[in-house]
Amino acid sequence: MHLHHFCMFLLLGFIFNYAFADEAQLKNMLQTHFPGSEIESVRKTPYMGLYEVVVGGEILYTDEKAAYFFVGHIVDTKTRVSLTSERMQELRDARRIALDTLPLDLAIKAVKGNGKRTLIVYSDPHCPYCKKLEAELAKVNDVTIYTLLYPILKNSMQTATAIWCSVDRLKAWDDFMLRGIAPTGKDCETPLNTLLQSGQKNKVNGTPTLIFADGSVVSGMVPAEEIEKRLNDAGKK
Repeated sequence: MHLHHFCMFLLLGFIFNYAFADEAQLKNMLQTHFPGSEIESVRKTPYMGLYEVVVGGEILYTDEKAAYFFVGHIVDTKTRVSLTSERMQELRDARRIALDTLPLDLAIKAVKGNGKRTLIVYSDPHCPYCKKLEAELAKVNDVTIYTLLYPILKNSMQTATAIWCSVDRLKAWDDFMLRGIAPTGKDCETPLNTLLQSGQKNKVNGTPTLIFADGSVVSGMVPAEEIEKRLNDAGKK
């Protein structure tokens, strides 16, 4: 009986190691198709013999030889739920950015109330959702907000430069984002290229991107109620 259990243990270990080796080998094969991107993970799915591949923050599927790629949603026909969407949410929830890797010394800093809670935002001055976010942030108190200028949209570099070169950067930012008042700052030396490199390094693909004290990341406009909840949750960890 003990020998039977021992043999089963060895067999399971062999299967696990073989699967792991297969996934590692598949990852190497996939890398040749994405030379400029990092293959973040490869794992076998329980459906149709497909492998899930996470690359560039997106999910695609492939066969065991990486001969074909499938891009789209896999839907459970019984529940009508997108398994791909559920998995993407898992990946978003698990994502973390270490705060000590962020150039907070180059941020536009706003201390509200006691400033005890922390929020970092990558934001583009010409992003409409960033402006909506600023309106929500105006409702949040007792927080220190670090805004990292991230001018990735057309004509944003010029506006971001004018904001950075303003005498009062925070006022220039608030005036533009909340009140539509154009910044009047002149050309000066800016850290905008450094901020762009920082965002690229941390895989910030869009704005706004919010980072909380626990390193958790949320992409897109978030209402004040959700920001409050996440700020409080992050402070408990």
